[in-house]
Amino acid sequence: MYSLANPRSIELLDALQTVVESSLLDIAGGFSALLEPFIGHSALVIFTEDCTGRPQKKAGDPAIIDEVTLVELDAVRHSLTLAPSDPWGRRAVIGGTDRPVTAWTASTGALLVLTDPQLTPAGAADPEATLGFVGRLWQLVATSIRQQVAAATPAYLLDSRAASAERAKLIADLTDAHSTTLESLLAVLRSRTVSAEAARQTATDLAASAMVSLRAVSDRDRSLAEEPVVEAFARLRDDLRPLVRFGDLDVQLVEPPANGRALPGEVAHAGRAIVRGAVLALVEQTGVSRVRVQWDCDGANLLIQIRDDGAGALSADSPGVGPLTARVAALGGTFDVQATAGWGSELTVSLPLDAPLAPLAPATEWGLSPREQGVLALVSSGARNKAIAAELSISENTVKFHVANLLRKVGASTRAELASLAR
Repeated sequence: MYSLANPRSIELLDALQTVVESSLLDIAGGFSALLEPFIGHSALVIFTEDCTGRPQKKAGDPAIIDEVTLVELDAVRHSLTLAPSDPWGRRAVIGGTDRPVTAWTASTGALLVLTDPQLTPAGAADPEATLGFVGRLWQLVATSIRQQVAAATPAYLLDSRAASAERAKLIADLTDAHSTTLESLLAVLRSRTVSAEAARQTATDLAASAMVSLRAVSDRDRSLAEEPVVEAFARLRDDLRPLVRFGDLDVQLVEPPANGRALPGEVAHAGRAIVRGAVLALVEQTGVSRVRVQWDCDGANLLIQIRDDGAGALSADSPGVGPLTARVAALGGTFDVQATAGWGSELTVSLPLDAPLAPLAPATEWGLSPREQGVLALVSSGARNKAIAAELSISENTVKFHVANLLRKVGASTRAELASLAR
């Protein structure tokens, strides 16, 4: 189809280079345009767990890309493992509608889905070759996505943190609203005043099943948004392995406590990127043969400490250190460099696990008590009643009492509206 002397081959390589160099927010649109001459499609959807803030990257028909869910994409990926053959005859529910799809998974685990695929004349000449060709292109693009996430630029971290906070709040509100509705339905159906036993049993089973499904959606989203601290550190070990395997550097890794709090995805990615950058900055100095990396978590922050055995000449102005401070600042963290001549350098980083709360309206405007202010801050962060009760060491009934008072004082009708007004 292509040869080194063919101008179309050069154009394709140029187009692919443009795609892999695109930002994470633009990569779906560029890849869609690249594939269009081979496979026409109504929408292109990428699902990658490397991007915790925005695991979906989409381009095409808004009616599809605005409605597609993680559950639907998980189902497509699962179907590929069960029946990898017959890619052109595949169907799936995407955006709430059953439609033809073609899909690929990359070695990174990322999923590519094209909806309503149609082979163009160029692609129809050899459908099997076209399928393999697009799969190889997708492998390169998926690898680029992973590398971009690993770099964790400040702009990406800010966007990812905002998206994570927004998604967490939406999931919390959705779960709370639907759980309340279903619990009320179950209470009515279980009432002794209802005599239709068969209807009650059937409705009870359906409602219970719906609650399980809803919780599954929430759990799936949480699995994307967080990484257990031990797993996050294990990925760091893999990232640093080439330095150990192909160099003379002795990298000592101190494992974090196994029971530490799970890390938000953007914090885990940033932590690994900061350690990689710091290690590279340290080994650029003369005489460094050993680096010690330690992670810990105090429940509110990821704590990183990196030491070397060099001459102790590192400073905040040293090459490679400046970009690290920008990444830390993007997450509201702290960064410090201490160097002792003849004894080595030490970098300490603290990354907050939670995004800072948006400033609340003055308490005097609504006449809130100190306790109500504390409850309002936690409601605005997306915390549910049980979590608020645990945080403030009060009962859930007391939390409900305070939330009811807040709704009345602020003039809101729902928790979501209360949080929005507070921000």
